[in-house]
Amino acid sequence: MVFLLVVKRGALSCHGMSMFVLHCGRFLKPVSPPAARFLPALYYAQYIKIVQKKRKPSAVESEPTSPPLSPLSPEQLERIARNKRAALEKLTSVQTPPGFGESWRRGLSAEFGKPYFKQLMSFVAEERKRHTVYPPAEHVFTWTQMCDIKDVKVVILGQDPYHGPNQAHGLCFSVKRPVPPPPSLENMYKELISDIEGFQHPKHGDLTGWAKQGVLLLNAVLTVRAHQANSHKDKGWETFTDAVVQWLSNNLEGLVFMLWGSYAQKKGATINRKRHHVLQAVHPSPLSAHRGFFGCRHFSKANELLKKSGKSPIDWKAL
Repeated sequence: MVFLLVVKRGALSCHGMSMFVLHCGRFLKPVSPPAARFLPALYYAQYIKIVQKKRKPSAVESEPTSPPLSPLSPEQLERIARNKRAALEKLTSVQTPPGFGESWRRGLSAEFGKPYFKQLMSFVAEERKRHTVYPPAEHVFTWTQMCDIKDVKVVILGQDPYHGPNQAHGLCFSVKRPVPPPPSLENMYKELISDIEGFQHPKHGDLTGWAKQGVLLLNAVLTVRAHQANSHKDKGWETFTDAVVQWLSNNLEGLVFMLWGSYAQKKGATINRKRHHVLQAVHPSPLSAHRGFFGCRHFSKANELLKKSGKSPIDWKAL
């Protein structure tokens, strides 16, 4: 009776019925009488599923084989490489901050596409909308405009830009004329007078004359909110300027790094001291200069080390 019910509903073809009867023993298990009337349909569905699974072609067999790719000619490969370089160059140009020196861009462009740098640029842009930020946008990267990246000879590391009006202009310790030299720079001038024969106070604080000779005057943080020292600390600038120091350490030879104070010395910890010279002293600020900055003779020592490396010395008087 149960079997006739299934046939009336068209669930079994003749062939399917025959095969089902042959294989029925694989599925049947003792069950209670009320459930027995549903078993033929259930077992047949399971049987069909097994048969279809066995007949299904494998993924490997069903996919047509692709013809082998023909090799590219050297001209085609060169064209592809040239187009790739042009695309990367275009992308880098879009990402490069305004005022960034060309040779420095080529050396440091890998940083511009990184998430931290994009977030940093967004942060500074928002700060400029809401607050006064120093230095002005066109002067943030002054240090990249003074000389070619490969012409750097001396590196002086600072910490934070001056946060007063008309002071910071993209070179650490330096201020634009006619702003009087800040206390730290005044102490540097005092040391220069005792260290470099014929040095005289220049009556201003603009150190552009050094920068053009290959003295990199680099702050660890490159922007600051007006009248709030260290307000842009830990926003990403330190990561970027670490990359600058690392590039110089890895790609140039015989540089002189002047690391004044514990902050600069920590920042310069990764400098390759087998390839470069490192001079360390306390910071020239009024709070610490008397504990060892005066008498360090770093300016004359730097010139001696440059000569040993086959480089021309710095004319510290040319300001």
